[in-house]
Amino acid sequence: MLLLISKTILAQQGISNNWIMGYQAIFGNGHSALNFYNGNVQVSKDSLPMDFRHTHANISDSAGNLLFYTNGYYIADATNDTMDNGSGINPGAYANFVPDGFLIPQAALIIPKPNSNSIYYLFHNTADAYPIIPNNSTSYKFYVSTIDMSLNGGLGSVISKNQVLINDSMNVGKISACKHGNGRDWWIVIHRVNSNKFIKFLVTPYSLDGPYFQNIGSYRMDDAGQAKFSPDGTRYAYFHYRSNSDLDVFDFDRCTGTLSNWRNDTLPFEFGNVGCAFSSNSQMLYVGNILNIYQYNLSNNNLLATRNIVAEWDSFKYNGVFATLLCLPELAPDGKIYLTTGNSSAVMHTINNPDVYGMGCNVAQHSLQLPSVYFNTLPNHPNYFLGPALGNPCNNLGLLNPSKGGAKKIRCFNNPTHDKFTLWFPVDKDVGGLEIYDVNGECIRREYVAQWSQYKVVDISMFSGGVYFCKMVWPSGEGSVKVVRLE
Repeated sequence: MLLLISKTILAQQGISNNWIMGYQAIFGNGHSALNFYNGNVQVSKDSLPMDFRHTHANISDSAGNLLFYTNGYYIADATNDTMDNGSGINPGAYANFVPDGFLIPQAALIIPKPNSNSIYYLFHNTADAYPIIPNNSTSYKFYVSTIDMSLNGGLGSVISKNQVLINDSMNVGKISACKHGNGRDWWIVIHRVNSNKFIKFLVTPYSLDGPYFQNIGSYRMDDAGQAKFSPDGTRYAYFHYRSNSDLDVFDFDRCTGTLSNWRNDTLPFEFGNVGCAFSSNSQMLYVGNILNIYQYNLSNNNLLATRNIVAEWDSFKYNGVFATLLCLPELAPDGKIYLTTGNSSAVMHTINNPDVYGMGCNVAQHSLQLPSVYFNTLPNHPNYFLGPALGNPCNNLGLLNPSKGGAKKIRCFNNPTHDKFTLWFPVDKDVGGLEIYDVNGECIRREYVAQWSQYKVVDISMFSGGVYFCKMVWPSGEGSVKVVRLE
């Protein structure tokens, strides 16, 4: 019944197998490259123009060939040169302060555009409050940049840069993503500052829908930390420090994008780089809190009842100077969890059996030796391999479930249109679906309609001129409207 991808399958898929870390600006000793393509980590030394701190996102092709990557300051292509139009992302004072890499975990995330072989979306943000409020971790803009890998001889080009998806006050970093229950689309989730409000976007082959909002969980000021989805997409965790170290765990509905079943734990406050990661079976959650690694068994709904301390910092210092603390964790394609040390070092910690509850998870401190010094760098890789949800309850790629309700009034604005039109419809508590039919009665597009929404913008610029019929269906009723596409 598991939706998880085994180590063997993960090893065959190269899209997330490359991890890059290190910098030359200070130590000048190159970079470490971790490759998981063959199922076990292969460590090598490299020398790149780009330096990395906390922020790092990359993506490879299915054969494991690195396509492009970023440190939050610019985008590099497969030749390690600046990608065409890849400079100047995240504009502002903070980017000018850290041209050698952003100090923000999960501040960049790469998603392949659904149903496209060449288009990729880079979601990103920055510390917009800097330097007016130097210690304030607030972003005022959430960006998306679009990369077309079919351009520039296959090296790619940024065709749209720094497009603002929302202007608001948001927590920096912690950009996370999960496959929609249809196995094709993507949910993107961030958090609003000074609230308990999550902000969500839905990536489809046709549009970037949202923002959608949900108030649930802890009230959060500007903070640092990590936010992760479980590999099977059924859970979401958010861990941060500020005046305390606060862990929130939720259930996640991949069909509706809804968080529920909020559970919370407060851990001892430790100043530094803290984070969280799920095990490959999605049952165990680990928190790196500087001096300890905490483990939770999520098969029990009571977090406190299952909390274990599975490691305490052993006081080891790299080169006798830099404490190798227990900091940012990340699940790797080999099924292990790797943790950064919080300070410049050439070692990483590992949790070798993270699916095991208790000390059998086998935490090995400073066990992975690297050829060069790095500083809290981890790639922000979602589970690219997650398929449709169990039982396919929201397979909007197939036939919509017939409505058992009555007729609903649907209105259409900007009709006729050359490209886009807007549908208005009554608010519904359930998820709905949109089907578009041509004059021959053939369904040529199906899309998700979010619960509690009233408007949906639809782009039909790729269709030929003519008459089309839009059918919208909810359990409570359905409606339809005719749309004309002008040449």
